[in-house]
Amino acid sequence: MRTLILLLFFSCPLSAQPAADPARWEKTIQRFEATDREKPVPPGGVLFVGSSSVVKWNTLAKDLPGHTVVNRGFGGSNFHDLIFYADRVIYPCKPGLIFVYEGDNDLAQGDSPREVLESARKLRDMIAGALGDEVPVVFISPKPSLARWNLKAAYETTNELLWRYTENTGNTYFADVWYPSLTADGEVMDDIFVEDDLHMNAEGYKIWAEVIGKMLEREGW
Repeated sequence: MRTLILLLFFSCPLSAQPAADPARWEKTIQRFEATDREKPVPPGGVLFVGSSSVVKWNTLAKDLPGHTVVNRGFGGSNFHDLIFYADRVIYPCKPGLIFVYEGDNDLAQGDSPREVLESARKLRDMIAGALGDEVPVVFISPKPSLARWNLKAAYETTNELLWRYTENTGNTYFADVWYPSLTADGEVMDDIFVEDDLHMNAEGYKIWAEVIGKMLEREGW
C-alpha cells in the first residue's frame, strides 16, 4: 500500500452522481439524541462513528474489553453525512478517542480518492476546533469487499492518501484493516462477509477487533 496507485486517474470523480441529501438521516440522529437524553454518554469514552460496518459491529464492547465504547454509526452514511451531523453525533459525546469509518460508500457513490482525503481532512479539522487537538482521531481504512472489488485500485489509493495524511498530522492515526483482510495472493478473503458480499460476518469483525485492539494497547489508550 505504500506505493501511490493511479493517483492522477483517480483525482477525478469515479462517476457523476448527485450528492445524497444528509437530511435522510435526520430520524436516526434524533433517535441518538433521544437515547442520550435518557442515558447520557459518559465523557471520555471511545467513540466509533461511520457507516454500516460500524453500525453492524454488535460485539464492539465485548471485542474491546476495558474500554467504554460508544457506537454512533449510521448505516449507508458517507463523509459528507458525518460532517453535516458532527455537531450532533460527535461533539455531544465528549469522547476521549474517536474512530472514524467512512470512505467506503464515498468511493462507491462516485467520490475520488482525493475527495475522500479532503473530506477526512475537513472532519479532522472540525473535531480539533470543537474538542481540541488533544483528542486522538483514528481513520479506519476503507475495507476490501467482494461486492466492490472492481474498485480495488481506488480503495488502495484512498488508503495510501489517508495513511500519508495521518503520518503527517498530529494526534491522527490510521488503522489498516485492508491488508489483514486479503489472502496471501492479494485477493480479498471470501469467508468474512454475509450474503451481500459487502457487510462483514463475525470472522470479519475479528480482524477489526485485532487491528484496533492492538492499536489501543500500543498507543496506551
